[in-house]
Amino acid sequence: MSVIESVRYILPEIILTGFALASLILGLFIKKKGFLGALCLAGILLAVLSLQESYKAASPLFSGMLLNDSFSEFFKEISLLVAGLIILISMGYRPFSGEDSGEYYFLLLTVAVAMMFAVSSNNLIMIYIALEAVSLISYILVGFLKRDVLSSEGALKYFLFGALSTGIMLYGISFIYGLFGTTDLSAISAALEAGDVNNFTAFISLVLILAGLCFKCALVPFHMWVPDAYQGAPTPIAAFISVGPKAIGFAILIRIFLKNFFPLFPNWVDIITVISIFTMTAGNLIAISQDNIKRMLGYSSIAQAGYILIGFAVGTPLGVEGSLLYILAYVLMNLGAFGCVVLVSNSIKSDEIKDYAGLYKKDPAIAFMLTIFLLSLAGIPPLAGFLGKFLVFAAAIESRFILLAVAGVINSVVALYYYVRVVKFMYLDEPRTFEAQPRPISLQIALIVALAGILIVGLFPLPFLDWIAASLL
Repeated sequence: MSVIESVRYILPEIILTGFALASLILGLFIKKKGFLGALCLAGILLAVLSLQESYKAASPLFSGMLLNDSFSEFFKEISLLVAGLIILISMGYRPFSGEDSGEYYFLLLTVAVAMMFAVSSNNLIMIYIALEAVSLISYILVGFLKRDVLSSEGALKYFLFGALSTGIMLYGISFIYGLFGTTDLSAISAALEAGDVNNFTAFISLVLILAGLCFKCALVPFHMWVPDAYQGAPTPIAAFISVGPKAIGFAILIRIFLKNFFPLFPNWVDIITVISIFTMTAGNLIAISQDNIKRMLGYSSIAQAGYILIGFAVGTPLGVEGSLLYILAYVLMNLGAFGCVVLVSNSIKSDEIKDYAGLYKKDPAIAFMLTIFLLSLAGIPPLAGFLGKFLVFAAAIESRFILLAVAGVINSVVALYYYVRVVKFMYLDEPRTFEAQPRPISLQIALIVALAGILIVGLFPLPFLDWIAASLL
């Protein structure tokens, strides 16, 4: 397919780019962030509608640099869902001033475009460029509150760890090019199936690439940036980096390792298993001692990545299906939890867990919604989080990864403690000073969408399972 013919299949990305530029320019003249947010939401909706049209034919685009397949379509829809919910949450976040709204929404739409290119990339160089675009914009967004010391500190630590992991990943890509003479994943896959490659050298290259992707997914040992970045970042951005780059990182992991490098599966499956167990355990154990809810959700997100990795480590269709469903559930429940944190912080000007005491008496609706999101993160039935964990644990047991399944179950029990601890503060402790603020409509819509999503996915999973099954590589 020629370059000109390929352009019409990236219509969603073109639409988002146009709306991003429009928000940047209009931000110079219009200071109302509500108007700019609504404009960006319109761009997201148009991109969603055009996404179906752009996938009538599945084929390589731009000389094979991008792939137009159902797998990339699934993660593009996830990317648009994340961007839409983050915009809704941001419109209700008080610390953002109107004067910076144009730049802020421009960056949000631009990072959504980068994520959509990343999940459809079929070339290691294209993957690297798209991931770097996501990372660089994320660094800027974390430090967006320029006068906040914690925001600047979190952005600096995020950047330093990102630079290290990117260098390691690029080194692995250079090894792959030296070994195969190409960075095209389809050509690499064909060479591996033909058995014309030194497997040990290819394995070392994959380990280096895995290190870079571990940073994107917040997997041990590349997880140290998470708590400071989450605590310092504006809360909507903490929500974004907890789900957006992580979902994209897992999409690329699945595409590279389980599709194109699957002949080397026996070589790296043990490493993935160890990383999954350590990620779950480290995230949950450290989360227990956290007093700041954003840091607690940060360590929780590390543990959640370990659960998702179980399905990837198993490598079977059921395992991948479980990982994809878990990613969908995780996006909804984590964004919902952070949305509730925004609402509470608007009122109490604090992110300390002890300041959530008696929230039920002051604002029962927020307390109820936050409870549902936390219980879903803990894996309590019949919520979406339970179904995601059930599928990845079932896949592990079916493929005799018993140690992974046992570690996952034990860690789920441990995680229940710090989730229920927040619920205990809200319902059983005496209320502290709390002045209820008006709830922005946009934030209410985001919470309703997230709450409805985890209930519908948990109670009526069949349509979502069919959707995910059709998206498998």
